[in-house]
Amino acid sequence: MNNLATSYDVIIAGAGPAGSSAAIHLANNNFRVLLVEQKKFPRPKLCGEFISPECLEHFERLGVEYEMLSSSPALLTETVFYSRTGHGLTIPSKWFGGDAIGLSRAVMDNNLLQRAANAGVTILEDASVTDLIEDKDRVRGVCLKKGGTEQECNALITIDATGRTRALTRKLKRLRQNAAPRSKAKLIAFKAHLEKTRVADGACEIYFYPGGYGGLSTIEGGMSNLCFIASPNDVRRCQSNPEKVVREIVFRNKRAAHTLEAASACSKWLSVSLENFGRQRPSPAKGLLAIGDSAAFIDPFTGSGMLMALESGELASQLLVRHLKSASSTFSLAMLADDYNTEYRRKFDSRLRLCALLRRAACTPFLAEIGIALCGSSERLRNRLARATHSDSKGGKGLLDPVKWI
Repeated sequence: MNNLATSYDVIIAGAGPAGSSAAIHLANNNFRVLLVEQKKFPRPKLCGEFISPECLEHFERLGVEYEMLSSSPALLTETVFYSRTGHGLTIPSKWFGGDAIGLSRAVMDNNLLQRAANAGVTILEDASVTDLIEDKDRVRGVCLKKGGTEQECNALITIDATGRTRALTRKLKRLRQNAAPRSKAKLIAFKAHLEKTRVADGACEIYFYPGGYGGLSTIEGGMSNLCFIASPNDVRRCQSNPEKVVREIVFRNKRAAHTLEAASACSKWLSVSLENFGRQRPSPAKGLLAIGDSAAFIDPFTGSGMLMALESGELASQLLVRHLKSASSTFSLAMLADDYNTEYRRKFDSRLRLCALLRRAACTPFLAEIGIALCGSSERLRNRLARATHSDSKGGKGLLDPVKWI
């Protein structure tokens, strides 16, 4: 950190797809960007590792499409949703513009980070943000710690890309002073890479079962990635043993029991508690924006989590470029926050509302069975619902306008 500058245009905490993509876009527009990451890449990450077709367009704009496709990802031509009894519902990947791909987060995130470095982003790994620098009612930078060294770095804009924990936003003084007790976990998520599964070629399989759901798809090297969620009560009954949870909970889905019968883990199990889904405040304070899962956590069964990360990173960078370059003499942090809040809600709220409804059905076997049967009888309905979980404009705009926030 001795050679680290003390002033930047933008500081981003979190080098996942949201943080790295925003950093690349900003660096390409000649912004001085510091990207701070707590881990050392490459590293494993709990994730479904399903990359929808629309993401490839983002990779192309980011200048990293070749690296992604050269990493030997699996091609995924369809997603099949299985009810508890084994009835399936197929969503072709071509509805979203082409084939999806399966690629581990260790590889994908590292590709993005290397692209950020090549674009001129200053990258600090193995470092933590210990505090936000606040001046009256605005954020103007961060306090960093790497090893035993601490340093303050100032920036006009700070971005929280720390994921579901919203680790940066939680450091706001007003939130610390008025902090309510952390809510109990509503769900527990697990993830591991498996071998010897029976997952169908080119398919991402989604399994619904009482209290949760899981997804299985092929990634590079012929491995399968299993990521699933279960209720805390079920996890406790299984002594928090992920393999026991698979056998006793996930196997309640007939298709999952068949596909995973002979499978075994070839990586360490990762786990995390989930407090809630849906949107948080996109702009928690003046000078502080949230992107990726820090701004909203969408249900994994939609397959659009990676897409939302890339979209929100691009949206935030576009607004920063517009505000800082086109009208620098009249720049206002309040105007930036208002514009970002408005654009974020316009782009994402419709799909988040729909996913809130679908989540309730997904975790209730009877409703999941009805939903799969109903959508299976109408390709038009199936197409519209699928598209509405990925976009505000491709067949889903206005689909749930009368529905209040859930």
